[in-house]
Formats: sequence, C-alpha cells, structure tokens
Amino acid sequence: MVTVETFAPRWAIGLMSGTSLDGIDAALIESDGERVTAIGPALTVPYPPTFRAAIYGTLGERGDAETIARVETEITRLHGEAVMHLMNASGMAPEDIAVVGFHGQTIAHRPEQRYTRQLGNGAQLANTVKVPVVFDLRSADVQAGGQGAPLVPVFHAALAEGLERPLAVLNIGGVANVTLLSDDHDLLAFDTGPGNALIDDWMHRHTGTPQDADGAAAAAGTIHRDALTKMISHPWFSAPPPKSLDRDAFMSAFSHLEGLSLEDGAATLSAFTALSVARAASLMPVLPKRWLVCGGGRNNPTLMRLLNEELGVPVEAVEEEGWHGDALEAQAFGFLALRHLRGLPLTFPGTTGCPQPMTGGRLVLPEAVN
Repeated sequence: MVTVETFAPRWAIGLMSGTSLDGIDAALIESDGERVTAIGPALTVPYPPTFRAAIYGTLGERGDAETIARVETEITRLHGEAVMHLMNASGMAPEDIAVVGFHGQTIAHRPEQRYTRQLGNGAQLANTVKVPVVFDLRSADVQAGGQGAPLVPVFHAALAEGLERPLAVLNIGGVANVTLLSDDHDLLAFDTGPGNALIDDWMHRHTGTPQDADGAAAAAGTIHRDALTKMISHPWFSAPPPKSLDRDAFMSAFSHLEGLSLEDGAATLSAFTALSVARAASLMPVLPKRWLVCGGGRNNPTLMRLLNEELGVPVEAVEEEGWHGDALEAQAFGFLALRHLRGLPLTFPGTTGCPQPMTGGRLVLPEAVN
C-alpha cells in the first residue's frame, strides 16, 4: 500500500462498459486520488453487434455457467485491446501507468440480496496489459449493506471543485444516476430510474436499430400520458435515496405501451426518463440551480428538451464545463483505482447507503497471473 504522504499524482487508465451495452470506454487520467491534475486521451471501442447480443443474453445471469464464462473471457480480451490501443495512441508504456481501473460488465445487480456481479477477469487483464488492475469495485459496498452504486460521485465532486452549487451531475446511460453537490449537505447520489435502456430496447424491438438516433422517433411521437402515469406510479420512484437499479428493473413498462406506434412509444419512454429525473429532484434536500449531463443521453436533443421542461433550470451537457461526456465514467474508474491504492474510500453513506465511508475493489498484479 502506498502511503498518503508519499503519493504524487500518477497516470491511470479507467475502463467502463455500461448498461447500454454499446461498447468500452477507456480514458487516461492523472490524479492523486483527491484532485484531478490532468486529463489525457480517451477512446471508445464499440462492441460488435453479435457480441452485444451475446452479452444481452447473459443479463440477469441468464444462460449456463459455461456461456457466461466465455462471454467474460471475451469481454476481458476486448478491454485489454482497448487499453493497448489507448497506450499506443498516447505514446505511453505500461510502466508509465500506475493502475488500470476495470469496472467490467454488470449482468446482475441485486443489492437487496447483497449481490452484484460484473463480468471481467482482473488477472487476465493485468497479464495482458502488464499493468496492475483494480477490479470488482462494487462488491464490498454491497456486502456491507450498501447499494453498490453509483460509484462516480466522489469523482464528480473532484471535477466540479469551484463550480457554483447546489449543482447536479446527471449521468444518463442505460440507467440514469445523479450526484448532488451542495455546500450545506453531504455528498448525495442515487439512481434516478431508467436512462436510455428502455428507449434502446424499444427501438431494437421495432426496428432492429440499437437506439433512437438524435431522439428523432421520440420527437415525431406523442407522449401517452395514461401510460406515463402508470409507469411513474411505481413505488420505487417515491422511495428515499440511496437506491440503485438493475438495467432491466422496469422492463414491465413495455406492458403499458402495447398498441403504440414506434414514435409514440419512444416519446413516452423518453418522457418517462425525464419525469423520473424530476421525481428524483423532489427527493433532494436542496434543489440544484443547474444540471450537467454526461453519458449517451446528453446526445439526445429530445431527451434534453424534456429534461429542461421538467426541471425548470438550466440543463446542459458537461462539455459546457470542458468535461469529456463520453469519457467521464471511464475517467472515474481510473480515479477510483488510484483511491484504492491510497486506501481512500470509494463510497459513502450518502451515495450508496453503506454504513460508513468504505474502500473497495481488488488489486491484482501482472506477476500474480498463473
């Protein structure tokens, strides 16, 4: 363990493959685990469509153990390729990187059962890239009674140092989550509800395409208020934070959309995401003056318009502050890996409901691989 006193800023690579199942984000970040001292290049490696389907087939731990193991091996191999591409593109060698933060691919998240599972073999990755790897970043929190999510709030706080508060940072991936930064309250974060996942699945069911590009289908549709009211009436939306979701937690929403056109279904699901964020705001101890949005959802103009209408304050992409919205979560996992090396907490009572600030993750060295 590196002591706090001797830990100078170091370069780390963070890796993220989110609930949208679209691919791997890899990003370089320099930090001491408390402050962000430099941001390096980032890249995205899309999953091939056939492999995306294979991952989808393991969600909820569907499929036999052998199939899941094959998917995990391939996920890890692809993450290794992403690390190597990023190091080559940035002119860095393995010895220039202190650690890789490896989130893996979530296929099950049931914190009420103290269980979460992310596919990704840390030892395989460390052996491939010849860099220490910190992985399995959620399990310790979940096993202690926390939600295990979201993990990025402490990174949001570091990035947003000096910005006017109260400020909300909203990540819209497959699931959406928010961090509230306030001078008068402890760090607060929780999942708000569905992000892009339901919209993506609706589009895939009806068109075979993986998303509503530019929110075009939703923009052409009509929101069905009866269906929206039924979906938002789920008791989860009024439950107090901290709370987190599995990607497929609201698949029952499709039962309320039977008979709707492609466009009307997309419009109603987009409104569902926006309204769930507004419900989340109502659970906060103070209302944000501004929302900064990262994740794929910020690229959907229809969704951003709906958020502005529901929240009534500025809602802007994080690029307005010079942040890299596509790389933010990957950067966060590099930051968290550096915090792991210092023994600093990753999660807090206000972000996951854990009993006290908690460290997390497991470190594996390349030499430890058989």
